[in-house]
Amino acid sequence: MNGGYLWGAGRALAAGEQPRERWNSPVQGCCVQTSTTASRPLFPVPESRLCFCPLGRGSKTSPLEGAESLAAAERPRGPACPPRASPWGQGEQAARWNPPRCGVPDLPALPDGQNGRNRQKRFVLSGGRWDKTDLTYKIIRFPWQLVKAKVRRTIEEALKVWSDVTPLTFTEVQEGRADIVIDFTRYWHGDNLPFDGPGGILAHAFFPKTHREGDVHFDYDETWTIGNNLGTDLLQVAAHEFGHVLGLQHTAVSKSLMSPFYIFRYPLSLSEDDKQGIQYLYGKPKLDPEPTPTQPAELPQPDLETNEITNVESVQPDACDTAFDAAATIRGELFFFTSRYVWRLRAGKLQAGYPALASRHWQGIPSSVDATFEDPLGNIWFFQDSQYWIYDGERRVSGPTPIVELGLPASPVQAALVWGAEKNKIYIFSGGNYWRFNPHTRQVDNIYPRTMADWRGVPQEIDAAFQDEFGFAYFLRGRDYWKFDPVQVKVLEGYPRPISQDFFSCTPSSNSFR
Repeated sequence: MNGGYLWGAGRALAAGEQPRERWNSPVQGCCVQTSTTASRPLFPVPESRLCFCPLGRGSKTSPLEGAESLAAAERPRGPACPPRASPWGQGEQAARWNPPRCGVPDLPALPDGQNGRNRQKRFVLSGGRWDKTDLTYKIIRFPWQLVKAKVRRTIEEALKVWSDVTPLTFTEVQEGRADIVIDFTRYWHGDNLPFDGPGGILAHAFFPKTHREGDVHFDYDETWTIGNNLGTDLLQVAAHEFGHVLGLQHTAVSKSLMSPFYIFRYPLSLSEDDKQGIQYLYGKPKLDPEPTPTQPAELPQPDLETNEITNVESVQPDACDTAFDAAATIRGELFFFTSRYVWRLRAGKLQAGYPALASRHWQGIPSSVDATFEDPLGNIWFFQDSQYWIYDGERRVSGPTPIVELGLPASPVQAALVWGAEKNKIYIFSGGNYWRFNPHTRQVDNIYPRTMADWRGVPQEIDAAFQDEFGFAYFLRGRDYWKFDPVQVKVLEGYPRPISQDFFSCTPSSNSFR
């Protein structure tokens, strides 16, 4: 069942009724509308659509508003939000999609020159803001599907989306009062805005300067996930709800986090409109003070007896002149590893500050990485020689552990590939052979190993492998890569190609010696 998500439960307007002013409405919420399709592509584009709608005015809201929202979503709502084009085009499948409409009216445009304004801001404010920038938060209850540590890190990451662009700070407290109170609860829970079990309403949050400011409620009965669209992604819902808690309404900018419609995507980031809105309320982040000038460190002198010099930090490697040891898609971003260093690419662009030491993200990571992958649960695996490590985000949870416990031979792993739309097939490569690994049982399937001849056109020996968002696999050896088509089950024409040119925009001359 495909999910077309409608955030918020809005009441349908009666004939001739004017929409109520909602700029100071204290609460925003989330609900889900589902539909079916005749078929799904092998590697489908995420189909979630989120429309954020107001739940009314706190305790005065009718408890039936949530029940009415699904029917109301299919009724005409006026010109506030244009209907989305069906991803299936015309015909029977298009008729089945029927995506929901947003029930939040646009801010009324002011006539030219009125109040000294000639145009309207795109971001929308709720009318309230916090009077301080150092906020505390507390989690009362947790969802049953996720371990508490993962939920805490996800909530921290969702808040960090906002603190990275403002002077705001967020500190978790587990005792006493907190500014932001987060709860996973069910049905009637004390605010006259009941949840309705799986599907329907997902979450709601209260604006600053209202009687329940800072409260964020998530429906305990939803299938909460992290980093995938197999259920309801907690990170994206939480980040949006925290935008409301800080004082933001919805915006008409389609790619904004605070937009009425939303497509599931990673990595999560703020649009320029989101930044302008939150910085209008709280300002830009404080700049760090200039560091005090210090004398340059002296290089160590050679030992008079051994004539050896203590090891000095080596120069960072150049991606245009490097063969990579490992590569993987992690949290929707592409990471390349060589020696102790890592490069980070987001939406095809190298991020500032990279390459960086891999230990900056993963403390205790081995000095070099032979292979890495992210499993369906979001755990990150690293292999070096005949051992492996597992990290949950940036926290090590196990390792080093011998790879023979996974059913693999004791020889070093050369590459690992997450394969398939749901990340449920993981292939491990070594010595011209490959194994299929089950991350749930943590064992390789007993019909393996098989030879690399199954991967038509891929070299026998490879250094790294990863899959992109469209389902293509990439195999790296030396400074070249091969692109593998999952439909034709073979390497595409025109490969191999240089890694440095296609991923790091290096000029051919800088990669002439390969």
